Amino acid sequence: MSKVMLLYPPGKQYQRSEDRAQCNLEDSAVTSAHACNDIGYAAAVLLDKGYSVFLKDYQTELATKEQVKADILEFLPDLIFISITNATIYDDLDFINWIKSFHDCKFVIKGAIFYNPKKSLLDTLDLSNVAAMVGGEIEFIMGPLTDCLLRGEGNLDDIPGIIYHNGEEFVSTKFDCWNKNLDELPFPARHLMNNAIYTRPDTGEPMATISVAKGCPSQCIYCLTPIISGKNVRLRSVENVFAEIEECYYKFNIKNFFFKADTFTIDNEWASELCDKIINSPLNGKIEFTANSRTKPLSFELLQKMKAAGCFMLAVGFETGSEKTMKLIKKGATLEDSLRAAKLIKKAGIPLFGFFMVGFPWETKEDIKQTEKFILKINPDFIEMHIAMPYYGTELYQYCLDYNTLSDLAWGNDYYAPNTIGTSSVSLSEVTKMKKQMQLKFYLRPIYILKTLGKCITSFTQFKNYAHHAIKLLKKNLF
Repeated sequence: MSKVMLLYPPGKQYQRSEDRAQCNLEDSAVTSAHACNDIGYAAAVLLDKGYSVFLKDYQTELATKEQVKADILEFLPDLIFISITNATIYDDLDFINWIKSFHDCKFVIKGAIFYNPKKSLLDTLDLSNVAAMVGGEIEFIMGPLTDCLLRGEGNLDDIPGIIYHNGEEFVSTKFDCWNKNLDELPFPARHLMNNAIYTRPDTGEPMATISVAKGCPSQCIYCLTPIISGKNVRLRSVENVFAEIEECYYKFNIKNFFFKADTFTIDNEWASELCDKIINSPLNGKIEFTANSRTKPLSFELLQKMKAAGCFMLAVGFETGSEKTMKLIKKGATLEDSLRAAKLIKKAGIPLFGFFMVGFPWETKEDIKQTEKFILKINPDFIEMHIAMPYYGTELYQYCLDYNTLSDLAWGNDYYAPNTIGTSSVSLSEVTKMKKQMQLKFYLRPIYILKTLGKCITSFTQFKNYAHHAIKLLKKNLF
């Protein structure tokens, strides 16, 4: 029986399952690690095909390379699959070369940066030990790809969304095509995952990630989603999603969920139906969930249902307080839409997590200060601040080329240390300084501190978790 090892490498922690953002967890203020669903899906598919599978998220378990080596020498995989990020690509390739020094097998790597890149960019990477790169949807690709590489079945040219080595050079297959039926996928292999390490930031309880939809019709210039997942929204059926919720609850005792979708609320009827399914089930009042949303479309009726179904947090990408920036990033919304959405979410009684970005190539200090004022006006329960990161393939990348603000190659950076010099008029060090000051100004308000302490007055665990994030926030922003 052929053996496949699927892993996240040890080292700095990133959201490796999130192709859209690939969040740097160590430098974030309050973001926690999501479950390794990408390799979880791949593992489930391979198990159905009769492969022997080993899965481990070494980075979130804070493991060492020595532990990885011991596992490899015990399992002796025929193929190792690694989920990479834009920021960690160089370290990940060094990691592969290190493994190759003591164990010979095939290597497959997956990441958004391999979604149909130019050959000139691939030439900047040491891919000498890589058999194939996956830029498409791993859930649908891993099965036929592994069959080709290990069993000699099928043809690599027929597998969309990959780049493979044909013995002489790397060859790209067809991109820009996506599977429509998400219900045909097995659930992630959670029996192989260490579910206890993926937790809610406030309560510390295990939290499962359930991918409910793919694709986004929006045109935000900084986002990879429409590129790698398509502009058509593909939804799982409500019945299929609920069946996965039931499996998590009854089989793995998981009661908290992150409903992963580029915009959970984009289809009001579907989201409402899922909430009704939960409310009218035996799980009503026993589970809680969080999700992402845009500021529009967003109805108060849906928010009320989400609250009744157990929504404990709604994360919204407000992005900016500058009307000029809002138009240029093609968010498809206005500042008034942002204020309306925040008001509706608070009225529904759902805690609000706001995401904001500064440092777009055209921004001045005044634009950034407008965002600071707007954050305080919206007054979310939590915020996360990012510096605009021009991922290769996005329209923002081209903007940075036009404004001459790119400082480095497309790889090896994230939105806490992007590959830019800052904006056309504000240096990166100054943008970073302003971003840190904005976070501190928001979180260190006496009224905010008292309000937050009031939320956890009856729970020492919640107080301890808030204190942990507060200390982390201060360390990252003061020192």
